[in-house]
Amino acid sequence: MERGLLWLPLLCLFVWLTWAGWNEYQKLEAYKTWATQFERAKYDIYAALGQSGEQLTWGVPTRQGPTQIQTLTYQDVQQLDMTVAGEPIPVETADPPKGRIDLRFALKGGQIELIPFTDWGIAQSWYGFLAKQLEIKGRGKGES
Repeated sequence: MERGLLWLPLLCLFVWLTWAGWNEYQKLEAYKTWATQFERAKYDIYAALGQSGEQLTWGVPTRQGPTQIQTLTYQDVQQLDMTVAGEPIPVETADPPKGRIDLRFALKGGQIELIPFTDWGIAQSWYGFLAKQLEIKGRGKGES
């Protein structure tokens, strides 16, 4: 009986890992369906992001698809920055600093919108793409 009690925590760990994997798989499948409407999209545990034309849409990934959907258009953007732990950081930084990575959009109405990223390289790629799009549209890109 003692051996059974010793194995019980391990069994619980495997059950929890199985559930967590299934849950993440369901989120990813819901994201794939949601992302078909966009020209460019990204998924991570913090946010699902899609770009179509001059519009960005993002939300929190769930098993039913992204929730808390927010949208902005390029015309609304006054400045674009990349931040880590809330502080602006140069995009060219080779070694990713520690902390939460966000694309920070300062909008013309004074609002600030943050889109979180878990991966520094993907965040840099999106920043480069969006900065180029904003430049092309004559909006200018933010200095960081």
